[in-house]
Amino acid sequence: MTHESTAVQLASSSSNATASGGWWRDAVIYQVYVRSFADSDGDGVGDLRGVRSRLPHLARLGVDAVWLTPFYVSPQADGGYDVADYRAVDPLFGDLSDADELVRAAHALGLRVIVDVVPNHTSVQHPWFRAALAGDTEARARYLIRPGRGADGSEPPNDWESIFGGPAWTRVADGAWYLHLFAPEQPDLDWDHPEVAAEFASVLRFWLDLGVDGFRVDVAHGMVKAPGLPDIGRGAQATLIGTEPLPFFDQDGVHEIHRGWRRLLDSYEGDRIGVAEAWAPTSERLALYVRPDELHQAFNFRFLNCPWDPDAMRTVIDESLAATTSVGAPTTWVLSNHDVVRHVTRYGGGARGLARARAAALLMLALPGSAYLYQGEELGLPEVLDLPDESRRDPAFRRGRRQQVPGPAPHPAPAGTATATATATHAATSRTGSVSAPVPDAGSETAAGTAPQSLPRTARPQPATDTGPHAQVAAAPQTGTGAGPAANPQTGTSTGPEAETGSGPQAGAGAGPGADPQAGPEAARQAGPEAEGQEGLRDGCRVPIPWCGAEPPYGFGPTGSWLPQPAGWGGLTVAAQTGDPHSTLELYRAALELRRALPGLGAPEAGTGAAAEAPYRSGMCWLPAPEGVLLFTRPGFACTLNSRPDPVELPAPGRPVLSSAPVETDGRTVRLPPDSCTWWAI
Repeated sequence: MTHESTAVQLASSSSNATASGGWWRDAVIYQVYVRSFADSDGDGVGDLRGVRSRLPHLARLGVDAVWLTPFYVSPQADGGYDVADYRAVDPLFGDLSDADELVRAAHALGLRVIVDVVPNHTSVQHPWFRAALAGDTEARARYLIRPGRGADGSEPPNDWESIFGGPAWTRVADGAWYLHLFAPEQPDLDWDHPEVAAEFASVLRFWLDLGVDGFRVDVAHGMVKAPGLPDIGRGAQATLIGTEPLPFFDQDGVHEIHRGWRRLLDSYEGDRIGVAEAWAPTSERLALYVRPDELHQAFNFRFLNCPWDPDAMRTVIDESLAATTSVGAPTTWVLSNHDVVRHVTRYGGGARGLARARAAALLMLALPGSAYLYQGEELGLPEVLDLPDESRRDPAFRRGRRQQVPGPAPHPAPAGTATATATATHAATSRTGSVSAPVPDAGSETAAGTAPQSLPRTARPQPATDTGPHAQVAAAPQTGTGAGPAANPQTGTSTGPEAETGSGPQAGAGAGPGADPQAGPEAARQAGPEAEGQEGLRDGCRVPIPWCGAEPPYGFGPTGSWLPQPAGWGGLTVAAQTGDPHSTLELYRAALELRRALPGLGAPEAGTGAAAEAPYRSGMCWLPAPEGVLLFTRPGFACTLNSRPDPVELPAPGRPVLSSAPVETDGRTVRLPPDSCTWWAI
């Protein structure tokens, strides 16, 4: 059978979440990367009006909520995660009235709206940091600014490395150093300062008052650092994230911050939620973020990183469910986002990668808890692997693999031009040992070994422009390429506050007051160690999605798109797939319709009586199955996943209602296709 015969007669307009004590417990939430969703004004960049115009697609798809990536005023050094004003919309994306109208339009369609909040760091263009560099001692106390080590203070305060590669400290004009766990344009806040907590509580209230339904908390594990900022004692620290304790991540102190935010969220009507983007060494540590008095959800990156292997999948599912159930929370599943290679490509690419991606989607949507979809995955979009170098906008792409010690200040580039000052040879594959997206198995078709594997958001790369220090400054570091309001939006440069025209602070050691900016950088650049950060290949998952038509920009906007779209995407558009019973889009629509209709799916509380005593009180129970096959039941429902490259025969668990590939059954036995997932009514 194929999925054209499912769901219609079974569908219900009510979600299982209503009966389970919170809409978010089994919600399907759709991530919109605003820049790449829909362009309303013809500048090639997606915007809030574009998102609003395409909300009917999300309502028809059947999701419960939309999560919007940052649209705040920002120099765009890291795709908007360097925020200069948390209460204003960057002109690149519209204005505050556009945000208000989007929220109202979404609510009218029955969709909730979640927005990003970025509390670990600000932009260097934030008024607080500008004041700090100008000598304001109170503003300075809001950031982690420390004296250097050594007799002259020319060494960083500790050995911490940026997640993007290179040192996590930058020296400023007076010889002090500021911490930036990500890019130099993203100085870390000091959450021990009471004004920091007060400011973010005010920011949350601002958006809650506007009507948003919750926040996705960027780097939710990073706001608190270990007392004394101790050395780690080893390099390649980005590879340790999520596997080993680190003094700058997952400190116990972050939980008191999240408790305060939970109290704030609970003071508003309508089940407003907080979602943690958090990395922790174990499932048990991750579960602490979703205790009853903390945040509502935490992304399950272990599931995203799981290879196409049934034993590994079952282990991750079991451990994830056990950990979150121990604190009374649902598990939150995810397969792709704006920082990782799309799972069609991760699973091998081509026909096999698409088959596995479709099967993985059905597996995810059958599990207890909530799920996140990344824009375009409902179309089966692959990663774009052949973007020309000149088109890439991921800031780490220009940084390269080696630590870049900035040289003399370049002449300012005109608006609309790329400012790659130190492009190093970049690898086509993930660095060895990185915390990366999973790679396909050895039998995968296509060039699985050459697909770039990107890190999740927690390991975002360095900015595209060389913003390193070239002279002493008393104002904010230089960012962008002439990042004033007139900057060309297609280059990804700022449309926010005007960037300083002076030089930025020194990244790395040896550039204290009086340092000669002309002496030494080239030798240091040649001798610098490899920076264990990202490769700068996240652009491939951020290519604007196709809506209609046979040629680019496929209805994305009136003109072109900020990243080029492949010529062969005409058959992947929303228009081309709508009504095709074999399309990935219609598979997702059918799955989400059935998910609402079948009482055994959705929230962890599903099931009563004996079923409720099954593992995790979710009514989910594993059954024996042939090698390479997963089989579990939930009340009135069964799910089979065949991960093998060949068909498998087994007794039919029930009546097939949805499958990612055609199945053959006589009612007693079933022949499961390779790399497929099937849902059954029992």
